[in-house]
Amino acid sequence: QVQLVESGGGLVQAGGSLRLSCAASGSSFSHNAMGWYRQAPGKQRELVAQITAVGSTNYEDSVKGRFTISRDNAKNTVYLQMNSLKSEDTAVYYCHTLGTGYWGRGTQVTVSS
Repeated sequence: QVQLVESGGGLVQAGGSLRLSCAASGSSFSHNAMGWYRQAPGKQRELVAQITAVGSTNYEDSVKGRFTISRDNAKNTVYLQMNSLKSEDTAVYYCHTLGTGYWGRGTQVTVSS
């Protein structure tokens, strides 16, 4: 059983920054690709960024150049650094172990314009 716990969300003004963290339990973290997803009200959940076990990354077009995903396998943690935030980034952000059914409960990010 894997548990994922997100933290770091909050209210920020447009142009500001936040860093999300996702702490994972279990010994298999370093072998798994991880992803950050988000879901805005009335919209489907979408993949924002993903990172493979060896550190290769991929981003949704609207966040390229603004968001950075990283991982610290020693801490079983994956991060999402979000810069130059926009009101359209407002959503609940979820951590997910790709290829599995493991999801965190989400953390709210609200960007005020």
